[in-house]
Amino acid sequence: MRERRLKATVLVDSERPKVSESEVVSILKKSGIEHSVTSPSFGVVVGGDGLFSHQGRQLSIPLLFVGTKSRRPTDSKARLAEVYLTGLEAALREMKKGKFTVVKHRRLEVSISDGTFKGEIFTDVSLEKGADSNCIRYTLDVHGKAGGDFTDSAVSNGIVITTAAGSTGYFSYLDKLDRGDRLEPEKYTVIPEDHVGVCHIAPTFTSRNGTTRHPLRYTVPWGSTFKISLMRDADAHLFGVTRSRKGLKITTDDVVEVGPSKNTTNVIRLASRQGASILDWDRGSGPTRSSRAG
Repeated sequence: MRERRLKATVLVDSERPKVSESEVVSILKKSGIEHSVTSPSFGVVVGGDGLFSHQGRQLSIPLLFVGTKSRRPTDSKARLAEVYLTGLEAALREMKKGKFTVVKHRRLEVSISDGTFKGEIFTDVSLEKGADSNCIRYTLDVHGKAGGDFTDSAVSNGIVITTAAGSTGYFSYLDKLDRGDRLEPEKYTVIPEDHVGVCHIAPTFTSRNGTTRHPLRYTVPWGSTFKISLMRDADAHLFGVTRSRKGLKITTDDVVEVGPSKNTTNVIRLASRQGASILDWDRGSGPTRSSRAG
């Protein structure tokens, strides 16, 4: 079998790298793959889900997500990883033989106040309370397909809107609560690729206008659009659209709009790993659970 000539760029966290770039470059060379910063055919992203999310919304070249194992229990679980660092050399050799595919994953587009800020989302975006607020009060206007329009009002710690790729994050916090007094950290929900997930974070109150419903978590069809508005000024920040740990400050003058993007995140899937990743499960290759809008 004729091997492919591949070039790869290496992407690690600039502030808290889990491995040095030089170590990954040496693995590339051992695998017979050229290191290129200027004209790569794909990217090797080494880190956790936060870095995968960041690079996944920035780049259009195919990306191989590589996780690292740690003994520290609070480190990233790297659920989106295709392979761990210990298996990277074998994975790259598999790619040289052409035994991989590139899967396109939908992104969301986020704008604030009619475009004063614009960004894209591969996994999820969340509006959350800061240290100076006990909670935030907001409305969520949803414009869905086939007339599925409604408005939620809520008092909570925040709200998250997620793609299928991000559904094991904040969207899944409810799965981890075992009868209200224990945590099941390995439980999560993967929503379908053709839906968008919405979850209110630790709310004390929610309501759906014109109904008796008190929504907590649900999905709506892809193509739906969302508008989030604060009902009262608070210390509120939008996360998931920048690398800043402080997020973007949001006030009552702002409207956060979320909808489908025309761009995709191109993820490398190894032939030997088909069906093993949560990025396969959202396409019907594994356990998928979700609750529809209700």
